[in-house]
Amino acid sequence: MERMSNAICARRPSESNLAALAVDQDLKVILVTAASPGSGTSSCTLTLAGELAQTSREPVLVVDACLSDAGLTRAHKLEDRPGFLDLLATSQMAPQSCVVKLEQQPFDFLPLGGNGTLDPKALPQLFAALGQHYRFVILDGDAVYANSGLVSLAARVDGVVLVVRAEETRWEVAQAAVQRLNQADARVIGSIFNARRYYMPKWIYDNL
Repeated sequence: MERMSNAICARRPSESNLAALAVDQDLKVILVTAASPGSGTSSCTLTLAGELAQTSREPVLVVDACLSDAGLTRAHKLEDRPGFLDLLATSQMAPQSCVVKLEQQPFDFLPLGGNGTLDPKALPQLFAALGQHYRFVILDGDAVYANSGLVSLAARVDGVVLVVRAEETRWEVAQAAVQRLNQADARVIGSIFNARRYYMPKWIYDNL
C-alpha cells in the first residue's frame, strides 16, 4: 500500500546509481557524513550498505567512525568491544578480530572501540587491510561541522556521500559543507536526500 499525504518515505538508492558504484573499482572506502547533526546519517549508512551488499553480491563492512554518543556502537550496545579506534592505535591487532555480525543484516560491522584516537596517518594502512576482505567499507561519520577530525578522515577515503535532511538542512549549510570537503581534497561522489515528505501519493512522484 502506498503511503499517502504527509507520510515520511524512505526511498531506496536508485539502481543506476548503485550499479555505478558497484562497478567503479576505485571506490572501496566510502564515508557517509552530513552537513549538520540530526540528519539521519547512521540510518542512511545502514541503508546504503545493505543495498550495496545486495547489488554487488560481495562482502560489505560498516565502520562506526562517529565519535558522538549517537553512533551505531552505542545503539547496538557494543561499547565494550574493541574496534575502529583500537585498530588505528596498534598494528598488532587483526582487523577481523574486531568485526561483529549484526542480526538480519547483509553486512559486517566494526564498532567504534575506545582505546585510541582518530589518527589520520594510520588510516591508509587500516583501509588497505580491510579492503583485503571487503569490496566496500562504508564509514558512518559525524557531521562536517560536529567533529574537527571529520575533514581529515574525508580526505583519506575514496568517496564521500553527504546526507541532506529534507525541510531541515538549509541549502547554504549544505553548500558550505561541500566547499569545506572540496577544500580538504575530499571526493564528494553524491548525496542522500533523507526523510523526504510526500504531499501526494508516492506513486505519482514515481511516475513523474
